[in-house]
Amino acid sequence: MADTPERKVKRRVTDLLKRYGAYYFYPVTGGYGMSGVPDIVACYNGFFIGIECKAGKNKPTELQQQNLERIEDNGGYALVINEDNLHELEKVLHENTEGE
Repeated sequence: MADTPERKVKRRVTDLLKRYGAYYFYPVTGGYGMSGVPDIVACYNGFFIGIECKAGKNKPTELQQQNLERIEDNGGYALVINEDNLHELEKVLHENTEGE
C-alpha cells in the first residue's frame, strides 16, 4: 500500500497520540457508519478529540466541516491536522495532561 502524504500525516498523529497514551481509533464510515466523521477519534484524560488529517493545502469537505463543528459545539476538540501544524494537537494533549 502506497505511503501517501495523508497517510504520513495520520502516522505522525497516531505516533503522538501513542506517546501521550491517548485512546484512539479510525472510525469505519461505510455501511452503518456516519459519513463525514473525522479520520481519527481520540479521548485523552476525559476530553474528546476529533482529528481530520489532510495533506498539503487540502481542506475538509463541507460534511467533514459540519461534523467538526458539531464536536466543538458539544465541548470536544475538533482539529484539522496537516504536515505543518501537528503542534496544535500536541498543545491540546499537553494542556490536558493531568498534573500540569
